[in-house]
Amino acid sequence: MRSLRNRRARLLGHRRGLSYCCWRRIILLAFSCHARVCGGFFLIRGAKARQIMSFRRGVVRQSKFRHVFAQAWKSEHCIDDVRVSRVTWDNPLCAVNPKFIAVIIEAGGGGAFLVVPISKSGRIDQSCPTVCGHAAPVLDIQWSPHDDNIIASASEDCTVKVWQIPDGGLTSPMTEAIVTLEGHSKRVGILAWHPSAFNILLTAGCDNVICVWNVGTGELVYQLSDAHPDLIYSVSWNKDGSAVCTVCKDKALRVIDPRRGAVLKVKEKVHDGTRPMRAVFLSDGKILTTGFSRMSERQLALWDTKDLSEPMAVQEMDTSNGVLLPFYDPDTNMVYLCGKGDCTIRYFEVTDESPYVHFLSLYSSKEPQRGAGFLSKRGVDVNKCEIARFYKLHERKVEPISMTVPRKSDLFQGDLYPDTAGSEPALLADEWIAGQDAPPLLVSLSGGYSAPPSKQRDTLRSKPKLVSQDSGTGAAQPSAASPTSTFTSAAKEVEEEAPQPRVATTDGNSERPKREDELLTELLAEMKALRAVVLAQSQRIELLERQLARIEDGDV
Repeated sequence: MRSLRNRRARLLGHRRGLSYCCWRRIILLAFSCHARVCGGFFLIRGAKARQIMSFRRGVVRQSKFRHVFAQAWKSEHCIDDVRVSRVTWDNPLCAVNPKFIAVIIEAGGGGAFLVVPISKSGRIDQSCPTVCGHAAPVLDIQWSPHDDNIIASASEDCTVKVWQIPDGGLTSPMTEAIVTLEGHSKRVGILAWHPSAFNILLTAGCDNVICVWNVGTGELVYQLSDAHPDLIYSVSWNKDGSAVCTVCKDKALRVIDPRRGAVLKVKEKVHDGTRPMRAVFLSDGKILTTGFSRMSERQLALWDTKDLSEPMAVQEMDTSNGVLLPFYDPDTNMVYLCGKGDCTIRYFEVTDESPYVHFLSLYSSKEPQRGAGFLSKRGVDVNKCEIARFYKLHERKVEPISMTVPRKSDLFQGDLYPDTAGSEPALLADEWIAGQDAPPLLVSLSGGYSAPPSKQRDTLRSKPKLVSQDSGTGAAQPSAASPTSTFTSAAKEVEEEAPQPRVATTDGNSERPKREDELLTELLAEMKALRAVVLAQSQRIELLERQLARIEDGDV
């Protein structure tokens, strides 16, 4: 009888994640109060039941994300008739931001991707306009974290193009990019925007070269050609953008300073398998990798950059062939794993407590996923306690999936939504190139998020291709080469024309007129700044129209 009871305790403890001693104590408590055992469950009442439940809660790790559940949206909210690309490159094939959804699609005679507003649902017409400026299939697309209308695309034609999507989406096919970056000798398959510096873009290609570009000027500012002996699988920036981590076909994990071109850390054989790996920098400086074991089992590993000799944690999952794509949420410290060809999405929580990587749950469906897009925290619905949203790619459909933490209160849940990275850059491109580092600027999600108007955004959107055309014509047009100088001169003109604020005469006992004068001064300053922006942009438009006329007349 005792051996049978011990065997039963081991079986139940294994099923519920408890040790043998814990379940043996529960069984003894149950038998002491004459509990009835029925199908492996104890029907216990009274004080003994409360004692057992309190003991059970003390054993299980407490986390506010233990009960996160995933739910697919109804079919009427999905996007249908999307011809998702069949390219064999292991990338998500989808990019999402609070304004748009972009999906790489099948296209004859070149590469194209579809861009639709995030509120779009229903059937996509075959005549829907696309971004189709590449001469070969598109391999990766990434939205700029600092401008929801800017997207970069990498292609097999060895180029990277940057596009500006108008508000409301495309009304006609887009073939002309605002910037074309040419520096790779083979196809380009990896894009990574800098998390806090404006207009800094990292690209990696099948030529084993990493390039860092200043998109605002179209310049190649850094090139790392000797760091990787083989094909690069993945690149990820750290929190402040001072370093990147990469995994390569030689199974090595590298931490690189792109500005110095120096490899800071190297770990050989992160995963023993030969299939592709992925790596992502966590907000605390650790690195999470996904790969395969020697027996082709999919693995998840956590590494401390201070000591890469041994992993902090390793978890083996299954023997599927699909590459695990990690999506990291720095606000909740959760990692979502989507395998290409899988029907599941697993999610984990990374903590400072052993075993460091805690499995939470998984979302399972009937149809496998071709890819997935991960929406940034600025776009989730805080009123429904939605902490993440995926856009799952089927063969002909895009299906939204919401990750929600159930809460009874209708108030804003501050513990679920700490301040998150906003759209305003912490640094300009030249500041980062000069050696400065800064984490992303954070914004509050209380009451939802709306992008604030930027005072510098328009002046920083330079058009490098147009600048180079001006320099080639030999015409003296300094305003085209320096939109910032145009802004400055326009601001000076507005300053001279603007009326000066009235200084009120008051007796010493009243402070109200002073406050009114201060408010008037602030309003006038804002008006001057806005008028300066309008003047600068109007001059820029006139200049572009003149250039277009010269091109049409054949002068260029």
